[in-house]
Amino acid sequence: MITEKEILSFMQETAYKPMTYQELEKHFEIGNANDFKEFLRILNQLEKDGLILRTRNDRYGVPERMNLLRGKLQAHAKGFGFLIPDDRDHPDVYIHANDMNTAMNGDMIFVRITSKSQSGGRMEGEVVRVISRANTQIVGIFQSQETYAFVIPDDKRVSRDIFIPQHAFMGAVTGQKVVVKLVSYPEGRAAAEGEVIEILGHKDDPGVDILAIVRKFQLPEAFHEEVILEADAAPDSITEEEIVNQGRRDLRGKRIVTIDGEDAKDLDDAVNVERLENGNYLLGVHIADVSYYVRESSALDQEAYNRGCSVYLTDRVIPMLPHRLSNGICSLNPRVDRLTMSCEMEFDDQLNVVRHDIFTSVIKTSERMTYTNVRKLLQGEAEPEIVERYEYLIDDFKLMEELAMKLRDRRMKRGAIDFDFEESKILVDAEGKPTDIVKRERSIAEMIIEEFMLAANETVAEHFHWLKVPFLYRIHEDPDMEKLMHFMEFITNFGYVVRGKGNKVHPRALQSLLEEIKDTPEETVISKVMLRSMKQARYDSQSVGHFGLAAEFYSHFTSPIRRYPDLIIHRVIREVLESGTLLDQRHEYLTSRMDDIARQSSERERVAVEAERETEALKKAEFMLDKVGEEFEGIISSVTNFGIFVELDNTVEGLIRLSDLTDDYYHYHEMQHALIGERTSRIYRIGDQAKVRVARVNMDERTIDFEMVDMKPRSNGKPGFLRGGDKPREGRGGGGDRGRNGGGRGKAGSFSGGKAGGKSGLAAAKGKGKAAAGTKAGKGGAKAGGSLTERLQAVGAGRSESGRGGRSAAGAGRNEGGSAVGGRGKRGRGGIALGGEALAGVGAGQRGARGGDAGAPAAGGAGGMDWASGVNALAKGGRRRGTEGGGSGIKKRRR
Repeated sequence: MITEKEILSFMQETAYKPMTYQELEKHFEIGNANDFKEFLRILNQLEKDGLILRTRNDRYGVPERMNLLRGKLQAHAKGFGFLIPDDRDHPDVYIHANDMNTAMNGDMIFVRITSKSQSGGRMEGEVVRVISRANTQIVGIFQSQETYAFVIPDDKRVSRDIFIPQHAFMGAVTGQKVVVKLVSYPEGRAAAEGEVIEILGHKDDPGVDILAIVRKFQLPEAFHEEVILEADAAPDSITEEEIVNQGRRDLRGKRIVTIDGEDAKDLDDAVNVERLENGNYLLGVHIADVSYYVRESSALDQEAYNRGCSVYLTDRVIPMLPHRLSNGICSLNPRVDRLTMSCEMEFDDQLNVVRHDIFTSVIKTSERMTYTNVRKLLQGEAEPEIVERYEYLIDDFKLMEELAMKLRDRRMKRGAIDFDFEESKILVDAEGKPTDIVKRERSIAEMIIEEFMLAANETVAEHFHWLKVPFLYRIHEDPDMEKLMHFMEFITNFGYVVRGKGNKVHPRALQSLLEEIKDTPEETVISKVMLRSMKQARYDSQSVGHFGLAAEFYSHFTSPIRRYPDLIIHRVIREVLESGTLLDQRHEYLTSRMDDIARQSSERERVAVEAERETEALKKAEFMLDKVGEEFEGIISSVTNFGIFVELDNTVEGLIRLSDLTDDYYHYHEMQHALIGERTSRIYRIGDQAKVRVARVNMDERTIDFEMVDMKPRSNGKPGFLRGGDKPREGRGGGGDRGRNGGGRGKAGSFSGGKAGGKSGLAAAKGKGKAAAGTKAGKGGAKAGGSLTERLQAVGAGRSESGRGGRSAAGAGRNEGGSAVGGRGKRGRGGIALGGEALAGVGAGQRGARGGDAGAPAAGGAGGMDWASGVNALAKGGRRRGTEGGGSGIKKRRR
């Protein structure tokens, strides 16, 4: 019988020319009716999946042979978009708004390349066909026009409103949040048409805002009846007969504890550490055996596959599995018998794993510990009653700390990258209104769990890799060199360098940089830009290593309650343990399923991260709503050609528009990531301290506008310039400000009383100006005086007194005052935030440092976004934060 693989292989041959289905039937010598029906079914499925294409004259071929590119559309609020190709090595393709051909954000499409740059790096194209629709329903605000209505989408990437005919109102009135089912898609000048299928309530009603986000991302809240029935059939306890019949190892006599956050209910991991007689450590990581209760192909299994992972929003959790399982029989609650999957590892004094064992077990945890209490016990800060209650465990916790810190040191030495972002938690009242934003602490307790989960994930991944069984791995590919080069160029503005061999950079070099910038003003922004330069971690059926962890093998084993990939590998582990190997037929079936599961799980993770980030942005904007007019201290987190982003101590970020910088006309210098005043020569750079006032909060766009405190209006008089021998005045700049982009001749003044001479200009970074002071800035920071040119050249050598902080180019001396940051991940236990997983690591989180990539995710943004893409995302699609000009050295004027 003919297979998909045979058809695709034939069509991909160089000599193949598009054929009709009759010609293909003849070529494959299909004789009987049943084979012919199966052939047509496969052909239709391949066309539906976008793997082959049918031309207008009913001939079939593969897209790549027809000069077509397959991928996902990433639309922009201004109407244009980009094709993100399936081929990861192919550059993105720009698509003009007029070439969208009914496609909307997220659709899978075919694109024909219409033009490309000489180097082939920049391409433009047009949508030829939509393969599959990502948007079947839209959430937005209903606006009635009596005989018809429009719905204004919440997702600004849907750039045109949805037309609603009168018969499809379903009783909706102006101002209500509604869910619309799309009936037709936008074409030419015609808007998309829809019908109201659900009214969520008035946009200002409590809880409607979060509900709208849930509907926007189509997150499934309720479980289907058959899923609930299967969950209800699970027992409340386990029997001795079960334990004996399954041959489980009995660990109920060991002191095993769970360590989680105070509000955690789904406790899926427990740990214990012992010192063996030979002096080695024995670490036990015990994970809830969810696969025992969620059987393959059951309704529970299908629902978990569709959901992919649990979603943690500000005021609610949308679980992957029903609470009957996640908070009941699968949760490792204290002092009750629970079925587990265990990984025991013996470490020698060099932290090598000299022995490991993976097996099914039964445990009874001694205590349900919290991060707070473990931290207090280890740091001697615990109240007497806590010390008395847990006295018998204190030595165990000290041994855990000892082993965890050694494991961490070993991981750092091999080159693992440890992002230490500030993370916050948004506290809300009963109605969902934010009451406070508090920073999360990454204490020793979180780090203990993080290191133990990482060790188990690596051990399990390596064990099953060498067994050569179908498996799911968590991979993080090497960074794209172009993005990494942009990052290296960026950090030279701060006087830092990263060394590598050839075209590769070892993660150890990047970790060394993170250690070097620790506690400096620029720490946060350099960390974020580094994260955005990396690729997004994802799931894959092949183990290609984890760049950020500097690990050759890595998997997600430790959170099967909240992540489907963990559940899948538990199922494979059980099968191998029970039968010793996999039958050929079973091996082939599992192998065929792993790629699909990896793709689905990665996609659902990205959806979850986007939803979490959007709820966080919403609640942060709402929190600042009643603080308009109040003043705050912050740090400049990003400088763009349309303004400055400032992050407050509570992690809230807002924009100071260029038009609100009223004391001067500012030039944007892309290479230096700086705005420089034309008259005052005032410089705004990433990492600078700033005192701001909350100017505006836009709840519809979930954005916050700041303005600088003590910002003076622009003077109508001529800008003052100092001549060569003039006595400089405090705070006045000079020299070369008239030389736009060319280093025109001008007399140089100084900022703080220093003298400098020579030619200068705003584009001196291009080598057209000379600086007397800039060349001597290598010790102890940039020289205090000097022209604008000199100070620009000294950007890499340190900060001038007129700037903030001070760092020498030679690395000698660093001013105090940078804030140490601490945070913890939330996507799952045990890992590091990488690429797109910034999404999970930079934002507030509720999962704790659990089995994912701690500090995490999805994602930065969009997951492995480059810096420009990050700025684009921060600009919220351009509707509000439009570019007021572009390019280096172009004057921006207040409009």
